[in-house]
Amino acid sequence: MAQSTFDRRRVNGPEESFPPMFDDEDDGGRGWTAKRCRGAEDIRPIFLQPGLVSQANGSAYIETENTKLACAVYGPRQSKTTTYSERGRLNVEVKFAPFSCVRRRAPLRDAEDRAVAIAIHQSIVSSICLELFPKSTIDVFIVVIENDGIEGCIASGSIAASTALADAGIEMLGLVASCSAGVRGDEIRLDPVEKEVAAADGTVILACMPALSSVTNVYQSGRVSAQGAMKCMELCQDRCIDVHAVMAQSLLSSRASMP
Repeated sequence: MAQSTFDRRRVNGPEESFPPMFDDEDDGGRGWTAKRCRGAEDIRPIFLQPGLVSQANGSAYIETENTKLACAVYGPRQSKTTTYSERGRLNVEVKFAPFSCVRRRAPLRDAEDRAVAIAIHQSIVSSICLELFPKSTIDVFIVVIENDGIEGCIASGSIAASTALADAGIEMLGLVASCSAGVRGDEIRLDPVEKEVAAADGTVILACMPALSSVTNVYQSGRVSAQGAMKCMELCQDRCIDVHAVMAQSLLSSRASMP
């Protein structure tokens, strides 16, 4: 009777293997009912550091618990188009790292990348004095290192992009702060994580310039009543004032530490 031999030239795998299990694929709404470590009107702590990329004109790194992004700004530089434009052009590009999500993402850009880039572009474009940069372009590149919800990526990306633009010395009307909110029934939670967003009826993202008391962009998805949307905007605008203070303090600290 022939006996099986052990192949010592290679590493043998286990005799049995099982596919990975993702517990958060379908939580049945438990993401909303789960106990929250912070209040419903509280946002996650923000770590913001300008001047991350030395080769860029301006840069910023933001971290809000499980959401981490890096932003780099290049420009203003001469536009590659042959047509003359009296106003400058702002380009925003967002890329997700392959390891940023629970399931590995393909390195190619998809519709979600472009949707996040468009939302961030709409949030910050009105704060930049583009009329001072004729026939010029300003390029903003954002890399999502860790993702804990698209709403958090849009809000954090807008904050990082505005901070990086200010770090680059580009003329702006004011810093853009952003905050998101999730709605389920009559309950509103600010800065929801991915599980809370999946269990929510709808979400609202507000971007504004607190120094000028002006709103630059409102992004709403899902089912939210008119009264609920207005309440979300009021709560987000109050929290944007706190975010604006963090942005201003980080820029002052960065300038003070420069040689």
